[in-house]
Amino acid sequence: MNYSAFHEKYKESSLFGRYITLKHIEPLLTKFQVQIVGHSVLGKPIYQYKTGTGPIKILMWSQMHGNESTTTKALFDFINLLNADGELGKKMRSEFTFCLLPMLNPDGASAYTRENANTVDLNRDAQNQSQPESRVLRQVFEAFQPHYCYNLHDQRTIFGVADTGNPATVSFLAPAYNEARDINEVRTKAIKVIVAMNKVLQQLIPNQVGRFDDSFNINCVGDTFQYLNVPTILFEAGHFQHDYQRETTRKYIFIALLAGIQFLSNTDIVGNEIQYYLEIPQNKVVFYDFVYKNVKINYDGIEKIINFAAQFKEVLTKDAVTFEARIAQIEQLENYFGHVVIDAKGARYRDDADGFPKIDQKADFYLGESMKIVNGSISNHNMV
Repeated sequence: MNYSAFHEKYKESSLFGRYITLKHIEPLLTKFQVQIVGHSVLGKPIYQYKTGTGPIKILMWSQMHGNESTTTKALFDFINLLNADGELGKKMRSEFTFCLLPMLNPDGASAYTRENANTVDLNRDAQNQSQPESRVLRQVFEAFQPHYCYNLHDQRTIFGVADTGNPATVSFLAPAYNEARDINEVRTKAIKVIVAMNKVLQQLIPNQVGRFDDSFNINCVGDTFQYLNVPTILFEAGHFQHDYQRETTRKYIFIALLAGIQFLSNTDIVGNEIQYYLEIPQNKVVFYDFVYKNVKINYDGIEKIINFAAQFKEVLTKDAVTFEARIAQIEQLENYFGHVVIDAKGARYRDDADGFPKIDQKADFYLGESMKIVNGSISNHNMV
């Protein structure tokens, strides 16, 4: 199957970039019969879309964290496929019933924050259910009684695939259901779907798939649903090289969704593939957005060569997310990689302040007499 061609065909072109809110998805939802199943803290609607008549029931939700929008884009790409008149769409609708919550945290989406309007992380509220959004998700879960749950998230650019030097473009987790992190029949079902998705992704983005940490936290939704005996899969949409808008990553999330559904459609869930799951390298915090090497500084009259790093901060500005590079680490970078690496080759660091980099300072500076760094990157303009 040409997965990339399928995505190109069904990609929802009206959704682009990192800032995705209700105003972006509501015009799309008018095409379908949707239900408002609750409201956010600020009274925004939480929509449910159900489709299909098949016996296998799958619950998916995205933007539980408001600033994690990549999987929402991929989910709408997947919805377009589900509703297509082609053979594949019809087959999926006949074999599965899908219940989709495409934006669980609309207040956080609007503010571009992880938390909801009460500054609560909904993915740590599974037990207390102190927030209306948390209660909506649990009510839908209990009413729908899914056979599988897909918990759709983004992860930061800091994550790599172990120590390979590759970004973790997609990561998965079959959450633990107890402190011992035992693997029972329920968790094994989730693991098998992950293994099937990983096999497909390895053909497209080899060594760029990670396995998320499975430390048990019953307050997390995935851990709770796994504890309640429903196989649950955590998706983490991460960084692909130079893809800060996550448009390439959305494609691989779409492909993972499709590959996992095909596996459930074509395979009786038997056998043991736990070892294949455990062989997926674990996510590790090993990346900065920029690493600058061999930079000469003068500190208290002493010249020395240092390495330092900068990281983008995502800032909501006039309904768009901008990326502001700031100095994040000085020295002690031996075990880290950069998505962009700039070798100063001994050129002297200069800036408009103290003449040496400082933590949280904007990454605007000079390297020698010919290189100007603006917002982390080498400027296209010649220095004057």
